[in-house]
Amino acid sequence: MYRVELEDFEGPLDLLLLLINRREVDIFDIPIAQITNEYLAYVQLMDSINLDGVADYIYFAALLISIKARMLLPQPEIDTEEEDFDPRQELVDRLLEYIRYKDAAETLNQQLEERSRLFTRGKASTPAEVESPEKEVLVQTTIFELMNALRLVLEEAPEEETITIESQRYSIEDQSERIRRILFTERRVSFRDLVRGQARSFIVVTFLAILEMAYGHEICILNVSDENAFVIEKGELENV
Repeated sequence: MYRVELEDFEGPLDLLLLLINRREVDIFDIPIAQITNEYLAYVQLMDSINLDGVADYIYFAALLISIKARMLLPQPEIDTEEEDFDPRQELVDRLLEYIRYKDAAETLNQQLEERSRLFTRGKASTPAEVESPEKEVLVQTTIFELMNALRLVLEEAPEEETITIESQRYSIEDQSERIRRILFTERRVSFRDLVRGQARSFIVVTFLAILEMAYGHEICILNVSDENAFVIEKGELENV
């Protein structure tokens, strides 16, 4: 019998990273057959005990099976000048992209916790600060909810050609300024509306800009229950 143990992970990409790290293999050389079998065992176990969110894992299970099948097919002859096509590249790209914005979100979360502790200690020593309009925490949602919102929006994004870092057309600074202009006339705007119809690279950079602005107390991130995923509104920086 194939035995698996549930670990501390938040989503399908976290699970994939866990399995890859456990085998101590290079992310650019993923052993698809073994990882697919282990991943499917986790999904089957989750389904058998009726854990929430199994549908999200099914998508990546299908992707892994597809990659595994393509790697079993005979490779067509190609010119030596052309690069070999690796069916795993799509998965690698998704994992690298996920690692990038997950690390940024975790860093933000740590910074917000530190800021919250400092703010709480400050209130105890100087009661006058209780009347300060500054918000103690400007992210009123969990990091996983933010990650999930970003994933859903990225899935809806149109396909685009691969863009290298050197030729990146968007910057966090540019997107931050764009958000400031929008919030100058609107009190609140949804993340989905900010990136509607845009390419994946635009969406990711906008997401990182939102995290930076939340840390700087320029905006507040609010979780909502409808299709907007989450919304942002003006912070209290101008009143500090």
